[in-house]
Amino acid sequence: MGKEVLSVIIPVYNEEKTVSKVIDEVLSSDVVGEVIVIDDASGDNSVGLLECYSGNSKVKLLRQEKNKGKGAAIRRGIEEASYPLVIIQDADLEYSPKDYPDIIAPILSGKADVVYGSRFQGGPGRVLYFKHQLGNKLITFLSNLFSDLNFTDIETCYKAFRREVIQNIILESDRFGIEVEITAKLAKAKILRIYEVPISYNGRTYADGKKITWKDGVAALWHVIKFNLFRTPSSYFKSDWQSVLKTNR
Repeated sequence: MGKEVLSVIIPVYNEEKTVSKVIDEVLSSDVVGEVIVIDDASGDNSVGLLECYSGNSKVKLLRQEKNKGKGAAIRRGIEEASYPLVIIQDADLEYSPKDYPDIIAPILSGKADVVYGSRFQGGPGRVLYFKHQLGNKLITFLSNLFSDLNFTDIETCYKAFRREVIQNIILESDRFGIEVEITAKLAKAKILRIYEVPISYNGRTYADGKKITWKDGVAALWHVIKFNLFRTPSSYFKSDWQSVLKTNR
């Protein structure tokens, strides 16, 4: 497998303060083959800044005509991904692309099909809201309880996948519930090898532009129940996992 192995999906909504720096940092990573940017009908100058990358062969610019949410943007990006590995990258400065090599290492070594970057496994991080951390841990706890997996951080942005794995999952969430949905459906597959690795985290405040609210936390709790208990796992996947995985294991 060549050095450039990664499709990076970046959902963007009103991130004019940070989006250019994030894309530049992503493009500076040796493991990145393509950057798929989905603007979710931003109302600020994000679109104008993104146009500066229209001539870059590694950058694919997409735009949602109406604001549909982070989940909808991620779903569109997943469909467009073409490199062997896929990772999700927020358009703010909370997560560092310098962590990419550590995140994808278990996949490249043949040990994992999916890797989560955990903010709670000992990496450096900015000290911020206790209630947010408590909420994250509650959602992770309930997800673990229903899925019987032992994640430390399911709400992390950094989720890396073998492309055929994430493209085999039927996703439907439009907003932040996508994080819980992905985790629940990965668990229902039963056959996937999932790792966590510590990452750095530079969390931002609401003054910095943080968008997630307590309403998204409540919605996440509902998604935990919905996707773990109230759906038929056979409807979660496009193809049988044995056929999806057999060529690369």
